[in-house]
Amino acid sequence: MKIFRISFVLLLLVLFNHTNADENYFLSLKYKKVNVRYGPGLDYPIKFVYLKKNFPVEVIDEKENFRKILDYKNNGGWVHRSQLKKNGSLIALEEKILFNSSTKYSSPIAVIKSGRLLIIKKRKKNWLKVATGDYTGWVINENLWGN
Repeated sequence: MKIFRISFVLLLLVLFNHTNADENYFLSLKYKKVNVRYGPGLDYPIKFVYLKKNFPVEVIDEKENFRKILDYKNNGGWVHRSQLKKNGSLIALEEKILFNSSTKYSSPIAVIKSGRLLIIKKRKKNWLKVATGDYTGWVINENLWGN
């Protein structure tokens, strides 16, 4: 009977021990050049190389100092955690309009093409102030990957 109680308590701990580590989250690439590997270690071969600083990635797994990541096109692999930073960027998943202020009635500044990297500057309800290339303005917080 005592073994049953211990087993039951252990089962409850496993079932109800929910942490944020179990959920996917977004980070950005810290450097202009980041190696993505086939496995979680420096001894694994390089699968491909990202050449875009601030590019957002989704972390889907962790093993020691390595993070398994996916990008918005479902390319993925393992990256050392020192190559990642807190997320502050997004990818436009569709063509969007960049506005002068956080309302649809303000002046449009530019058209953002699908796949464009956007750096988040400020959040305001369902609007984001972003920078991309030579432009800074507001976009509606919809159909953006990395949020």
